[in-house]
Amino acid sequence: MTEVGVVGAGAGAAAATFVLDGAVPDADVTVLEKSGGVCGRAATRRRGPVTYDYGANYVKSEDPRVTELLTGTLDDEGLVDVTEPVYTFDAAGEVSPGRDADEHKWTYREGLTQIAKRLFARTDATVHRRTRVERIVRDPADGGGSTDGFWRLVDDEGDEWGPFDALVLNPPAPQTAELLRTADWDADLREEVADAAGAVDYRTIWTAVLHYPAEFDRPYYALVNPGKDHEVGWIAREECKPGHVPDGESLLVVQAAPEWSVDHYDDPPDENVRELAALTADVMDDPRIEDPDWTDHQGWRYALPEAGIDRGVVASARDHGLYLVGDWVAGEARLHAALRNGLETGERMAHGL
Repeated sequence: MTEVGVVGAGAGAAAATFVLDGAVPDADVTVLEKSGGVCGRAATRRRGPVTYDYGANYVKSEDPRVTELLTGTLDDEGLVDVTEPVYTFDAAGEVSPGRDADEHKWTYREGLTQIAKRLFARTDATVHRRTRVERIVRDPADGGGSTDGFWRLVDDEGDEWGPFDALVLNPPAPQTAELLRTADWDADLREEVADAAGAVDYRTIWTAVLHYPAEFDRPYYALVNPGKDHEVGWIAREECKPGHVPDGESLLVVQAAPEWSVDHYDDPPDENVRELAALTADVMDDPRIEDPDWTDHQGWRYALPEAGIDRGVVASARDHGLYLVGDWVAGEARLHAALRNGLETGERMAHGL
């Protein structure tokens, strides 16, 4: 039996587990996820009849392999395409057409978390939620070389998991770096990988969710500020996703610009929501938007990686049975990039094991 440990149940980890389960039949995969859900920042919440993706908004059809995964390999029941275009707005809040890309914008009627849920459901992996990993331990094999050994994990309750023949780390790069800096592992190797992960910069995003009992009729699905010169970076109309919002209602997912998000991250959430609602009302030119009937919010301190980790370090870690996975490994802050990286990582694991 080949034992594999996975820290984090994001999209990349789910894709890697899916590939590994099919390629290595005797693999026993244990996934430890600190939160109550799966799929990382591709997050979905529900309130009554309303479903909304409040992190990543959709997965694009930009990667042929990911497209085949969603539309062919996995059950495509409930997969929906957002057909309305994306418009732009400038520093003054002036809206213009101009960002209607050709690729599909997919989600599910049940939300984007279906991606990881469906991938894990196709495997024999065991997913333990609300299990926060606090420490990583590398046990060298008796008489083995520097690349031989086993991994163990210790959670915040002091429980131990493993030993594992291979370890997959899926948290955002800064959290991966933090785990590695305290790992019981060769100091030079530990610092090399931790430093490389810690060097990946991230954009912080603060998100407000605004619901209304009336529908706002617009010709677009979303508005984006490509110049990055407005307090708001993105406004999406969730009612454009089939099955998400009942007819006659509206739900706006408003993502603040990174600078605003950093400045206001620790401010009272109600104040942040009110300010973002007012800013959105100005951009969409509708004062009703200032008065939602209910709201939600989420801060993403490590939302979008600005670049990727050094590929040489990723390869060096693999030699020791340590696999890094996620959009920050792919070097592109997109859900399809995380999925593709997970598929490729799963293949490398299967070959290595």
